[in-house]
Amino acid sequence: MASSTCMKLYRCRHGIVAEHEDHFYTVNASSWDEVVTREDLADYLHHAIRGMTPLDGPAPQDLLAPIGSQEVWAAGVTYYRSRNARMEESSSAGGGDFYDRVYQAARPELFFKSMPHRVAGPGAKVAIRDDASWSVPEPELTLLVTPGGKIAGYTIGNDMSSRDIEGENPLYLPQAKVYDRSCALGPGLLICDEQPSAATEITLEIRRGGAGVFSGATTLKEMKRTIRELVEYLYRNNSFPQGCFLLTGTGVVPPDWFTLQIGDEIRITIPPIGTLVNFVG
Repeated sequence: MASSTCMKLYRCRHGIVAEHEDHFYTVNASSWDEVVTREDLADYLHHAIRGMTPLDGPAPQDLLAPIGSQEVWAAGVTYYRSRNARMEESSSAGGGDFYDRVYQAARPELFFKSMPHRVAGPGAKVAIRDDASWSVPEPELTLLVTPGGKIAGYTIGNDMSSRDIEGENPLYLPQAKVYDRSCALGPGLLICDEQPSAATEITLEIRRGGAGVFSGATTLKEMKRTIRELVEYLYRNNSFPQGCFLLTGTGVVPPDWFTLQIGDEIRITIPPIGTLVNFVG
């Protein structure tokens, strides 16, 4: 996935920037949507920067969430660790068996996660619900999917979740998952026609007061379903004129005694995409 044919794409305060082989180029386009909805995105970007003079890369504080008008969707129970956590949190409500059945079923769990205005970008604040007592981040490989259903790129997603609300009753899932700043994407898009290898690692680190309070990691090898399978189900009887983002599930779940606090720093790393940093606030 890190081959020379891949490049990164950033949405910045001053425009759109492409990174290729450690050089940065301005992409001349009227909007972010005009670029990321292209079915030939990788070829388009290589052509767009051909012959251009490299520029300085964007400063971290200039980066915005790599989203325009796209909806954000998510998949659940795609990792065995997630299955176990969901069964444990909902067992007292009688919903534990639901998640095992989803894990074993042909049809995946897919749910709506966010509209663009609820998405936090790199360095921005994510939120925990005022009426929740058990909140965690969920680090996830996230797909950029074109209007035609092609996986055109990859980014890092944080699916913020209120585990106590979800565990009280599985029907409360939308309230546990969908609220202002409950989703973060970034730092940019990896545009590549190659799919990530099964060895690709996803790491999560949570820091509080400058010290680490949780760290964990998984690999895409632990995913039960393929990313192509998830997209195929999402696009059944669904249209996405501006394309969409799809979070593919998490295999890193903090222990049951852990909950996020205001001021926590959340760091999610997926090479070669980069590191998404957010703060709870």
